[in-house]
Parts: sequence; C-alpha cells; structure tokens
Amino acid sequence: MKMITQPRKFLETLFNAAVNAADPAFIIQPYIPDPPKGKTVVVGVGKAAAKLALALENNFKGPLTGVVVTPYGHGAKCQNIQVIETSHPLPDKNGMLASKTIFAAVKSLTSDDLVIALVCGGGSALLPAPPEKMTIEDEITLNKILLSSGLPISKMNLIRKHVSEIKGGKLALACYPAKVITLVLSDVPGDELHQVASGPTLADNLGRKAALAEVNLHKLVLPTNIISHLNSSDSDCPIPEDLTRLGHEVHMIGSAHQSLIAAKMKAEELGLKAHILSDAIEGEARDIGNMHAAIANQVERYAHPFENPVVLLSGGETTVTLSNSLGRGGRNTEFLLSFLLGLRGSAYALAADTDGIDGSEKNAGAYCDNKTLQKILDKDLNPRELLMSHNAYLAFEAAGSLFFTGSTGTNVNDFRAILIP
Repeated sequence: MKMITQPRKFLETLFNAAVNAADPAFIIQPYIPDPPKGKTVVVGVGKAAAKLALALENNFKGPLTGVVVTPYGHGAKCQNIQVIETSHPLPDKNGMLASKTIFAAVKSLTSDDLVIALVCGGGSALLPAPPEKMTIEDEITLNKILLSSGLPISKMNLIRKHVSEIKGGKLALACYPAKVITLVLSDVPGDELHQVASGPTLADNLGRKAALAEVNLHKLVLPTNIISHLNSSDSDCPIPEDLTRLGHEVHMIGSAHQSLIAAKMKAEELGLKAHILSDAIEGEARDIGNMHAAIANQVERYAHPFENPVVLLSGGETTVTLSNSLGRGGRNTEFLLSFLLGLRGSAYALAADTDGIDGSEKNAGAYCDNKTLQKILDKDLNPRELLMSHNAYLAFEAAGSLFFTGSTGTNVNDFRAILIP
C-alpha cells in the first residue's frame, strides 16, 4: 500500500477527479440529439447551465437559439444562446427578467420544433416567477426562510415549486406542442431529477397539500399571501402523467455518484483503497461531521469496518439551521469543524462544494489534519464556540486551511474525502 506523503495534495486530487467527471464539456456529448425538422430552442438554468450551453452549441449539428440562466460569475461566451446572470442563493429582479425571457423564447413553437432543457443545481433561486398577487420580494422572503430552516432540499423545493409560475413542470407545459428533451446534471441526494432546480420541465406527484403539510410540520412562519396561494388551486403543478403524454425525454448526464466513483478510481490508481459511504447523505452538517468522525475513529482503532490505510468518500447535501446567527461559513466548513472536534485519532479530511462556493464565502470548503485544531487554539479561538455560532470559516481561516477553487463550472453537491493512515 502506497505511503501518501502529501495528504492535502492527494485529497485535492480526488476532489479534482470528482469535478472533472461532471465537466459539462464532456458529459453532455453522448446526449446531444439530432436536429429536428423545425427549429431548436435551448433553455437552461443552474450553476453549470452556461458551460453546458457552450458545449451543446459547439457540438450540435444544426442551428439553434435560446436562453440559459446562471449565477453571477458563472457565465460562458456562447454565440447563439443568450446567457443571463442572476442572483444566488436569493433571487433578484434580473432573475424575473430571465424567467420572462425564457417564456418568450418558447412561445409559439410548433410540433416540428425541439426544446433542449439544460437543468442543474442552483436553479431554484435563479428563476423567480412569482404568481399573481405576489412579488419578487415575496420570493426573496420565502427563500430566506427556507434556507435558514434546516429543511432538506427536497422539502424546500416542494414548497418552492408551488409558489412559482415556472417550476414544477410549468415551463415544460409552456413549450407545447414542441418536444422537450431535458438533460439533468443532478445535485440532489438520491438523484430525484424533478428536484433539481425545482424541476422547471419535470414533475412529481406531491401536490400543494404536501407542501402545506411541510410548512405546518416545521412551523414555518410564511407571509399570509404565500399561505393563501398555497391554499388555492392556483398553486397546483402538473403531475408526471401530464408531461409523459407529451412525449418528453429526460436524461441524467452527471451525478454525485458518478463523481464519487471517479474519485474512488483515482485514489486506487494512486495506491490506496477507497470506499464510498453514500452519495446521498442529508442532515445537519454538524451531526454528519460528528458521524464521519465516529467512523474514522472506529477504523483507526479497530481497522473496522474498513482496514486502514483507507480513503472514505461521501456526498449529498447537508443543511445548516440558522437562528439569529450571522456567522461566516457554509455547510462543508461546518461539517469539517464538527468532524475535527469529534476526531480522536489521526486523519486528514477535505470537505468542499463541487461548484466551488461553500455558503456565504468564496471558498469551496476546507482541509484539516492533526495540526489544524492546535492552530485554531493558538489564535485564541474557541473552535466549539465557532461551530455553535456557525463561524467555521473563521476557524479554518485561522488555521490557514481554507480550500479555494473559484467557480468550477459544474455542481454535483458536497464532496467529502477522509484519509485514515
């Protein structure tokens, strides 16, 4: 078994392998359709939408036009597809303009035409389309409440789609009678594709009653006009059968699982055994961090359930429940600080968001080893207090172990790699 002399570099290599496995320039090529009899219109939304559009434009064997929407700083120079940059994780007025532009692009299509929808993570905030009697401020308020609630992404998107004129399959209906082919880069646990970007061209069977049940169960305090809308039939979304009869196609072109497989293969290529714990882990970031620390402790102490040296990989999307905290950090740094505090032996770990941005700061995540905790303490900081106040960024900044990548151009959610020597 090979000795790893540069653990941080090794773990960053695994992260890069995971990101490269979801590179839009390569993953889209096997799914590019033939040109239709009529015209081709491309619509898209998400953190990787512009890069996917550029790759499609470079490889499509016919003329095309269209509109894709991506966060500020994630654009690409397409020739025939308009790229609009809007706000994430909270929507803004540019997002409303983008939604209107997309609806205009698919207006008056015929059965000879084709719509290619490029859907990837981050899209829920990028395409605000508030219903009648609601405003962009209402969507911003809703997103603020959901993002601080600690709800898993599936529950947030269930509520979001019922407070939108474009989500939950409504964009697909607007394309009728044109055929729609949806290409999804999945960033959601379990790869429920209708969850990605709240499914503008996809549907599920959960209706507004299920959305209201989540609001009541979690005691979410929403504005009265949002509650009124959720109680009316105006919030209804199409169900899968409504879209199936239209002959639409759906393809998953990339996912967390595929990226973790790539990281596993890279680790083994470099001489270490690797195991994927799960590609769909959800829950509070600090709880998931503590759980990973318990597994690492078990492996180091008993060589069980895996023999060390070994690399443990996992993905998914954790959450951070905020109260009144204005802390600096994201779910990956919070995970890692909790992991570090729970660790009883020696291990190296990297936790980062594959899109290159973790939460409220510009880092992708952070790295830790057996010296990190002491470095934090040497700066007269209390790591446990920083964890409880959601200030994990400050802890790893003090230790000099923040991980920066810039925008990666893709997004398959959280990436975690733990090397147990």
